[in-house]
This record gives sequence, structure tokens and C-alpha cells, in this order.
Amino acid sequence: MPDRPIVAVCEDDADIRELLAAYLAAQGFVVETATDAVALDRVLASTTVSLVVLDWMLPGENGLSVCRRLSAGNGPPVIMLTARDEDGDRVAGLDGGADDYVSKPFNPRVLLSRINAVLRRGGAQVDGDVLRVADLTIDPDARRVMLDEREVALTASEYDLLLCFVRAPQRVLSRDQLLDATRGRTADMFDRTIDMQVSRLRRRLEESGSEVAVLIRTVRNAGYILTASTRR
Repeated sequence: MPDRPIVAVCEDDADIRELLAAYLAAQGFVVETATDAVALDRVLASTTVSLVVLDWMLPGENGLSVCRRLSAGNGPPVIMLTARDEDGDRVAGLDGGADDYVSKPFNPRVLLSRINAVLRRGGAQVDGDVLRVADLTIDPDARRVMLDEREVALTASEYDLLLCFVRAPQRVLSRDQLLDATRGRTADMFDRTIDMQVSRLRRRLEESGSEVAVLIRTVRNAGYILTASTRR
């Protein structure tokens, strides 16, 4: 990550876009702006972006579609910015690969806190040791997960969740512990958030062919556990 993180703000409302660009620049970020998915793709092609603030209701390709595409391509973390505030919409955004979700209208300081939390998760927990569990190899320095010679594409929050399990193998982790590890206490917490994130991680691992998908098990009324041991 560069000394000054680069944040791309993709928002078609000019007032909100300019307000956010000015506010984040004043907080020390380098800010790139885009009005739609096409403009955002141009920014991402020419700049190493640390995080994308992405409006849901964009003209042309909507934000949820863009988020899914970035997630599938192992792109930068995404915070969805939207007036849609139903739990079903939140789940759709997170399930589409978003790392966090901020509802309009919002306080810019709240968004700043979310951005900092996601960036800290992206740069934290680096210990230099390569970790192995079942058929996966996790390199915290590179934030890479390998299955044999293939890289397993995970979003930032999925990676953080997996690393949390791998660093505490054969231990029951509560939902609160997992929320702290993957989204932070600044995030809105609503029913079944962690359950959905664990389900998404299992699905990603299953699609990759990893046996770890079935080794992350639910402990009724307690949380989740990785039943395998971890090797260094």
C-alpha cells in the first residue's frame, strides 16, 4: 500500500462526489473520482487503488454488479455507499463481495472510520510466517491463499475471516470475536452478518476445491471452529 492510500470514489451525484473527494483529501488520502463503472474501470487500470467507495445506484452498470466483478477479479476492497437500507440489500451487497456498507444519508466521519478500519485490516496481522492448514497455504506477508499451485481468490473480509480461523485452530470463536476480526466495531452489526460471511467463505473454498470448506464447523449457540490443526 502506498504511504498515502489511494481511494477511488465512484458516485454519480456530483455534490456527494465532490464533498467526499474534498473531505478525504483533507484527511490525507489521494482521491480519484469516477461517475460510473466505465470511468472507474479507467481509474483502476491506471492507478493502484487501495479502496473503492462505490455507489449502488450508478447509471449503466450498477454498483452491485461492479462490486461482484471486482471481487471475482481479486480487486481492491469495496465499501458500498447507498440509500438502500434494508437488511436484504445489506446482505446482497456483502454477499456480492463488499467489505462494508454505509447507508445514505451519512456522516463523512463515519465513512472515514469505515475506510480506516478496512485499510487496517488489509495491512494488519502480518507476521512473516507461512501458515498451512489441510490443503491450503496462507502467506500473511503477501495476503495470498494457495491451493497446490493455484491462488484462491478471496475478498479482503473473506481473507481476514480465514486468517482468524487459521490463527486460532481447534478453538471455538464467537460471533463477536469474528466480527472484531473481519469488520470492526465501527461497522453496523445486524442479525446473521457473521453467519452469512462464514457461509460465503465456505462457498469460496468449496468452489476452489479446498477441503477446508468442510473443516469450518458451526458450534451451536457458541460460534464457529476450524477443526484442523495449523502448521508453520
